[in-house]
Amino acid sequence: MDTKLTLKLDQEIIEKAKHYDSEKKISLSRIVENYLNSLTSDKENNDIQISPFVKSLSSGIEIPADYDYKKDRADYLEQKYK
Repeated sequence: MDTKLTLKLDQEIIEKAKHYDSEKKISLSRIVENYLNSLTSDKENNDIQISPFVKSLSSGIEIPADYDYKKDRADYLEQKYK
């Protein structure tokens, strides 16, 4: 059930929002509703779903924090073109 809600916002923000909603072809009411829904959702924001394809790309190898990929690449190229 939809219910009306009156909001007081800065005029400049309203104008920007109206421009945005006309570009995206979605009503300002729907934008506000989706935003409020995301704020009040029980689901945690950190709960990101990763597709099986992306999971399949993971090798499971952890890279050390001090790993110098530039040096490693230079060493590789040096050996390759010896």
